[in-house]
Amino acid sequence: MTLVLLVRHGLTAGTGKVLTGRAPGIALDDRGRDQAQSVAARLAGVPLDAIVTSPLRRCRETAQEIAAPRNGHPVAVQEEERLAEVGYGSWTGQPLRRLAREPLWQVVQHHLSAVRFPGEGGEAMADVQHRAVSAIRDWNARLGKDAVYLVCSHGDVIKSVIADSLGLHLDLCQRIQVDPCSVTAIRYTPLRPFLVRMNDVGGSVQGLVPAKHPARTTAVKAAGQGDAVVGGGAGG
Repeated sequence: MTLVLLVRHGLTAGTGKVLTGRAPGIALDDRGRDQAQSVAARLAGVPLDAIVTSPLRRCRETAQEIAAPRNGHPVAVQEEERLAEVGYGSWTGQPLRRLAREPLWQVVQHHLSAVRFPGEGGEAMADVQHRAVSAIRDWNARLGKDAVYLVCSHGDVIKSVIADSLGLHLDLCQRIQVDPCSVTAIRYTPLRPFLVRMNDVGGSVQGLVPAKHPARTTAVKAAGQGDAVVGGGAGG
């Protein structure tokens, strides 16, 4: 039974404000580095057979922080293109508040399987799920049935993998939340996957209570309280 630990990258300066997408050179900010170091400390005692990451900088930095404490048992960080961020096309770099007013936003909320993001490099979400799940399955086969390994990727990519593990239609993956530097554990068996843990940030239950910021401006507030933030948002 192969155990896959899915970790979303830590915060960047634009997380939850703009749709960073595949914009090059986006690094973790101070908060993101703290998050990466925290999740690294939490996972330091977990024996990992591999650390596989999206090639984008924010994921590579997160993965390197997780690899760093393993002095006695170093694990090389390996890049996997199929775990890269969604190709958001012309939505890349746009403020989420502006995108929430686009007609496509509501399609993303309710009929994700039909979405192809507009413009050059725009990707269909069904293709994103296919490439990400295929990557996980290929690494499972490569590492073997007794492997435990970590994958560092992006919010919407991880949500699509979780939906697949639960047998959920892609349209339902907006009911899933994946916060920065959260840990999701999926155990793969020959018959079916088992979702062991999801969106675990290792904090207190206080983080589950929404903060009261009357003046706070977010894409969710602009679009509707029930909307999922494209890209995954900034977490609690």
